[in-house]
Amino acid sequence: MNRPQPVERMVDIIKKLPGVGPKMAERLSYHILKMPQGEVERLIDAIQQARGKMKNCNICFNLSESDPCPVCADTAREHNIICVVETPQDLIAVSKAKDYKGLYFVLGGALSPLDAIGPDDIRIAQLIKRLKSGKITEVIIATDTDSKGETTALYLAELIKPMGITVTRLGYGLPVGGDIEYADELTISRAISGRKEM
Repeated sequence: MNRPQPVERMVDIIKKLPGVGPKMAERLSYHILKMPQGEVERLIDAIQQARGKMKNCNICFNLSESDPCPVCADTAREHNIICVVETPQDLIAVSKAKDYKGLYFVLGGALSPLDAIGPDDIRIAQLIKRLKSGKITEVIIATDTDSKGETTALYLAELIKPMGITVTRLGYGLPVGGDIEYADELTISRAISGRKEM
């Protein structure tokens, strides 16, 4: 017997979320259907509020309610260092490492020739434009340690080094092939303090 059409539509939408397969999408759909109406309305409202209020900072491209975001607007931060990450989730993970006081830049992904994601598909041009402001002395590349993140890091290093800017990569502590957003604060702190020049 097939699922009712409204449930089928929910499953199809939910399984498009990252890390959610067909079985999990079905489980979540039926869970939502069993939730009290008030809870469902709060869920819908939370999604709509987040979609309506969140925007990209014009400086670092992080998601924020304000533009510029609180990090870019903070005059107490070190404005000569930029940590380049793939996603807003990575930025949040790195920001939990209390010893990093610089700025950020969110690429919006990583290079992946197999998936037809090239330099024009992520914010590399915007990063280079920001670096040409002349105030940046170091770029910390904090892309994931998988093949896409490594490809992106090497590509960025080749573009940035001729500009006379020191390019470093997060040091020891991060597992090869791992995602930064899942690393704990201590691991990220060690990786930042142990960064190596590229």
